[in-house]
Amino acid sequence: MTERAGVGECPADASWSVGAAILGDFSFKAGMMKKHLVMAVVPFLAFGCGDDLVDADGDGIADGVREPDTVTVVTPANPKGTVSGQVLSTDLRPLTEVTVEMTIGSSAEPVSTVSDAKGNFTYKNVPAGSHVLLTFSKAGYATLRATAQVPSSAGNVPINNGNASFGPITLARLDGTLNFLVVTPQGRPAAGARATLEATPAGAISNGDESSSMVSSVVVEATANEQGLLTFTGIPSASELARLRNGNGEYRLWVSPIDANGDGVPETGGYVNTYYGAEVVANSTTRLISLPYSRPQNVPLSIESSNVASLRGAAVDMHPLRNLVRPGELIHLFFNQPIQQGSLLVRMTNEDARESLGVTATVNNGGYSATVNPGSTVEGKEYNLDVRAVSAEGGSLFNSRGFFFAGEPRGPQNSTAIAEARYHEASLVLPASGQLNYGERVYVYFTHPIASKVVTGHRVEVFFNIDLNNSGKLGDAQGEKGFLTGFELIDDEPTFPLHTTTPAQPPVFPIIKSGYSSRFHFSYPGPDNPNLLGTEITVGFSKLGSRGAIGTYENIWGQPLTNDVAITGIGVHPAPPLP
Repeated sequence: MTERAGVGECPADASWSVGAAILGDFSFKAGMMKKHLVMAVVPFLAFGCGDDLVDADGDGIADGVREPDTVTVVTPANPKGTVSGQVLSTDLRPLTEVTVEMTIGSSAEPVSTVSDAKGNFTYKNVPAGSHVLLTFSKAGYATLRATAQVPSSAGNVPINNGNASFGPITLARLDGTLNFLVVTPQGRPAAGARATLEATPAGAISNGDESSSMVSSVVVEATANEQGLLTFTGIPSASELARLRNGNGEYRLWVSPIDANGDGVPETGGYVNTYYGAEVVANSTTRLISLPYSRPQNVPLSIESSNVASLRGAAVDMHPLRNLVRPGELIHLFFNQPIQQGSLLVRMTNEDARESLGVTATVNNGGYSATVNPGSTVEGKEYNLDVRAVSAEGGSLFNSRGFFFAGEPRGPQNSTAIAEARYHEASLVLPASGQLNYGERVYVYFTHPIASKVVTGHRVEVFFNIDLNNSGKLGDAQGEKGFLTGFELIDDEPTFPLHTTTPAQPPVFPIIKSGYSSRFHFSYPGPDNPNLLGTEITVGFSKLGSRGAIGTYENIWGQPLTNDVAITGIGVHPAPPLP
């Protein structure tokens, strides 16, 4: 018992090991057997006494143990792992002297190493669970950046589960050249065209850790020379790209629009395309790029926007308030593509297209817009426009006719009234001339264009302030002031000048109807009367309701006409002379 106690006892400040604890549980009957067993447990006692097990190097095994077992494994307080990999060229040859820079997290200072003769590199003692960024760079090769996470199990048994594996990493050589020939839509060299080429991917990670990701591309810029030649150098060759991404490595090309005169308006559109490395290997000729027009060519030239809405193409708008031009204001035209300098022709006439009025036009913004100065205009008058131009992109022709009204959007300075009345002389043969005869038309001209908004019922009517039937009193016959019915006033919006000459005067150019007119007429039913030319006539807007009409007339500002208007004296439109 003395021998057992001497072996099994530990100093007072020591802890019992597992081996000593096991020893204390035995009961020995034979002295020799006792001695043999004591010797057998000595190795356990050596580590069972003294301080707790120590793992100073952080490898998860008690220091001094050559063959670890479940007793001597210690969980490290700060587990560590490794980051390693191999760097190769695209033809799988080891790349030596590749700088491998590692950053742990987002705030730590980067550390650096280089690959050895076999392309291998290793970082040790990397904290478990760390997110690491590696940057691989070598002169003459593409740069690759990759991220991964060191396993959280780093430092535990088995040891190799603490490694973040990068690789094999493949880097492309930057010894390639690629040429493009760029021409304008007119077939001239696109000298000065600027372009960008991106080769992607310029590297790869094969069989990397599942948590790893990478990015590698090469971006270069070039400017076309006087012959329109774009040359990109310092890029992966087509054969390099063909070996990456299973043959789908690609070049992405962007050619910027050309603004040759620096006015901010491109004369040509840009160009974007993708070329696969394998495709370029198969066809290595210089590629011809014909830049497009700055606008699509499958649409005709048109006015996309204008303060005269009736001139717009598909978006033509006839509403008078959207065709109002303030006196002294310019008319603005914006085309869907540039027009040729010198091709813009603008003509202007009055309401019945009898007179050609002075107008000037200026092309701006590289042909994309123009301003038209209509000169002096009169409030409330209607004017017609004819606009012609030729596209600078393909030569398509454009011709648009529209109208505008002169006036302020807020309304007229004066209320709508009758400007004048004239009858159209039917014949120059006496005694028919110089008097109002049966069937002749009397034209009433208002100070502003108006339109009927009557939904149902009669048109507005005209009344004479004279005894038409010679009854001796006023108001007992049709057309007399005070009678219920007058002479129906008919809209007579002109599309050509009134026929007063032989041959008839043609319009300055064909015009379109706006739906509003300052010219109306009524036919005089007789009898012939020379005294009617000096009398007063009244347009009875106030009587529409009494005649069962629903609705009224309004001017171009949308103001309803509910009060009667009158004028004294009827002028003459001469009859056309005999041929």
